Amino acid sequence: MSDALRLLCLLTCLVTSTAFGTTQRFALMVGNDRGQATEVQLRYAESDAARFAKVLREVGDFEPADTVVLQGESADTTRRTLISLNDRIRAAQSLPNTDTLLFVYYSGHADGRSLHLGNSSLDFRELAQLVRGSAATFRLLVVDACRSGILTRTKGGRIVAPFGLTGEGLNGEGLAFLTASAENEDSQESDELRGSFFTHALISGLLGPADRNHDGAILLEEAYAYAREGTIRTTSKTFSGTQHPMFQYEVKGQGLLVLTRPRQSRSTRAWLVFPRSLSFLVFAGSEQGPVVGEVGPNDSGRGISLTPGKYFIRGRAADYLLEGTVEVDAGRETLLETSQLNRVEYARLVRKGQGMGRLAQAVQAGATARTRIRGASTDCFGVDAAYRLDFARFGLSTRADYCSSAFKNATLVEHAQEASLSADIEHVWDVGALSLFAGIGLGASLLRQTFETRGVAPSRLSWSPLALVVGGAQLPIWRQLYVGLDWRLEALLTRYQATAFDRAQLQTTTASRLGVFTGLHL
Repeated sequence: MSDALRLLCLLTCLVTSTAFGTTQRFALMVGNDRGQATEVQLRYAESDAARFAKVLREVGDFEPADTVVLQGESADTTRRTLISLNDRIRAAQSLPNTDTLLFVYYSGHADGRSLHLGNSSLDFRELAQLVRGSAATFRLLVVDACRSGILTRTKGGRIVAPFGLTGEGLNGEGLAFLTASAENEDSQESDELRGSFFTHALISGLLGPADRNHDGAILLEEAYAYAREGTIRTTSKTFSGTQHPMFQYEVKGQGLLVLTRPRQSRSTRAWLVFPRSLSFLVFAGSEQGPVVGEVGPNDSGRGISLTPGKYFIRGRAADYLLEGTVEVDAGRETLLETSQLNRVEYARLVRKGQGMGRLAQAVQAGATARTRIRGASTDCFGVDAAYRLDFARFGLSTRADYCSSAFKNATLVEHAQEASLSADIEHVWDVGALSLFAGIGLGASLLRQTFETRGVAPSRLSWSPLALVVGGAQLPIWRQLYVGLDWRLEALLTRYQATAFDRAQLQTTTASRLGVFTGLHL
């Protein structure tokens, strides 16, 4: 039976509830960045566990006293903590009209047989038995680790005859295992998300986007489907390859496992609604803050529950980003408009490591004015054209300049035409909407001078190598269009002859060139 059909069967057997009711919820969230000595240390497993626990407490009706977080602990500590939690569940389950939920989460290293908690190991079978053997009405185990699909590969869904509902509790018995990967796959982390792909997608869904029927409740089935789709989509672009989350469940009776109710916490939290057709990442505080949630381009649920405060928003289209900050208040719904965000063009995406490729291209043209050089009589006015490449750490630009000048006195009329070709390497700083750049380069200049006089004055043609220092700024104005201003200090090596009787000598002369331009990102 396919995953989709199993989930459809599960959803058919679930009945929507309007409240958490008398279900007491217990959670054990385990994260360990360290595995065995030969395994690379993870960066986000422990923080994923803490982040998941925070979401469960704030929108999942898990009491802080019933939510245990273990970070960097051993297999023995994990085992003893789970046994102790099961004892508490057994006591709570003995109370009249009380259902209980056990939620166990693990993020860290693993192989096909066991979890690796530092130098210690916890066998998958033992973990599954501790969860399966709990007295809780419903038991949920989520494992975000490599090859964790071993937990789900041997069994499919099994649903038996329902029994009657009593009150508003969980009312039924169930077991579900969710794993981040199949039995032969790696579970992957993301530096951009500052967490694992699977956990990030699962948490994002629990905050609102997984609510496909818009009833305000995130079901287990909805959360899994959202996390699976998000994980497959994002890991399909990674070097390690696509990661496929797995699901196993056993349900008895008619009941509903509501994991979170994001809208129910509106009095203490904020609700942010996103435009359609774009994906959005939400960072706490600033761009350097942790990612707290994501809304995909095709998610039917466009709202996300947030702690009141300031957030940095990054929206992604095919060839540009939308970035900006928004502040949300408790008890209020905020609709995000794209006009509130700044459009970031493709060149900036490459410089920030956010582009779909490794370079961006642009063409530009403008007008220039250059101060006089030795051998010319006046300033030179003209035009220029350039082709630019932006890489992640630097930019390259090739540029052609043409300018002309004229000089006239009582005995002489001079016409000068100059063409130059240069290339430079630049560094770019993105400051707000402006992009500031500075660099150095090399090139060559060709100068042609013609004269009109009473006597005979032959034309003169000379060329000069040049070195330059360049600086400037550019500003986006509409879509791929931008405008800019640049300044160049050029040093030319020229042959100079003061009079007809003197010998020509090589001399260095400098000139300053100011330009304005408009450009188009390709």
